[in-house]
Amino acid sequence: MSASCWRPVAGGAEIRVRAQPGASKDAIEGQGEDAAGQTFLKVRVRAVPEKGRANAAIEQVIARALGVPKSAVSVEKGETQRIKTVRISADPSIGAAIQALLGDGDAG
Repeated sequence: MSASCWRPVAGGAEIRVRAQPGASKDAIEGQGEDAAGQTFLKVRVRAVPEKGRANAAIEQVIARALGVPKSAVSVEKGETQRIKTVRISADPSIGAAIQALLGDGDAG
């Protein structure tokens, strides 16, 4: 996997997420890659995909993992899809927290 599943944007970052609702536990499972070579962050949540429950759970799991308020994390695209774009509103240092979460500590 050469590309990262996140990118910095004005006012924070965006992460490409693959959701697995209805899982046995809430967890971030690391990065994955689809057949087209697009990378994503695998997020499992216990919530079912009804009335936005799974999206809210994804926001909460990511916020907790990054140490930001839940209000700073929102599903921006793909509300009803398995692959979603999640926005984190934070200062530029959020990139270091995302890199740590992904385990991409080496700079080259």
